[in-house]
Amino acid sequence: MTEIDLDPVRRLRILAAGVPGAAVTERVVAAPFEEVWALVADFEDGFGRFEPDMRDVTVSKVDGERVELLARSRFGMRARLSGVHRPGWFWAQSRFLLIGVAAHPEGEGTRVALTGGIRIPGRAALVPFGVRRAARGSLDRLEALLSPGPR
Repeated sequence: MTEIDLDPVRRLRILAAGVPGAAVTERVVAAPFEEVWALVADFEDGFGRFEPDMRDVTVSKVDGERVELLARSRFGMRARLSGVHRPGWFWAQSRFLLIGVAAHPEGEGTRVALTGGIRIPGRAALVPFGVRRAARGSLDRLEALLSPGPR
């Protein structure tokens, strides 16, 4: 069997394709990968700045690439997310949430892809309403945080 080497964004597209209701939104941002991923991977201080539904995030456990996060939404809902975090890749889920973020260098910028949403209990599916709009807003905020000038 031949192993295929996929960049993180392609891997995210493939995983999301297997989840009914999931949508992947992506964009190339004009910032180096290291700068983009430093903000994305800063779960406690940076993540909620571009992903508003994750206002308060606490890293509760790290074991190699495995991570557990305790998150509170802007509406006060709580989630215990378990997943995998490595450079360019974050995929985590709780009983009711799924979050996927991937990035890799592209040209002089970085391609960033997002997927996620509210999980349907008992099924491998997401509620599809508003997912693309929310992801575009998250990418807008990420891009603004990474752009030079006053913030």
